[in-house]
Amino acid sequence: MKFPMPDFILVACTLATVLSGGVFFSWAVTVVPGLSKLSDAHYLSAMQSMNREIQNPVFFAVFFGAAILLPISAYQQYGNPIFWWIVPASVFYWTGVMGVTVFANVPLNNMLDAQDLSSQNLKTLRDAFEAAWNRWNIIRAIASVATIGLLIVGLTKK
Repeated sequence: MKFPMPDFILVACTLATVLSGGVFFSWAVTVVPGLSKLSDAHYLSAMQSMNREIQNPVFFAVFFGAAILLPISAYQQYGNPIFWWIVPASVFYWTGVMGVTVFANVPLNNMLDAQDLSSQNLKTLRDAFEAAWNRWNIIRAIASVATIGLLIVGLTKK
């Protein structure tokens, strides 16, 4: 049995989107509540460490893979009913996940990364970072779930 390339790309696109969305969802419902219980110094140190570690080839392959494969998959599925589900899924991912990450979460991460935690008013730094970062991450989680939902519904229409 031959697996057509458009279907392979669609499956890879869906898997990458689910994995990427799982990161943001997991952070929102498990990591963030756990971190919120830490002291300012421990919270900020943990966020610095995790924001550095997430920059790795596996995460980047999944995160950027979904961004690249969604429009490719839409193009390949043009003329099929699923096309009309992949297009809004792509928009949700590119705006609510990629856009929010690039223009909101990464600048906050970079701001935090540049700080020397031994010589700061840690309460002020945490206040400037935590609520904004969490709010933007929730938006990424919601956009990811919407993207995944649209892909799943689209797959039932294929």
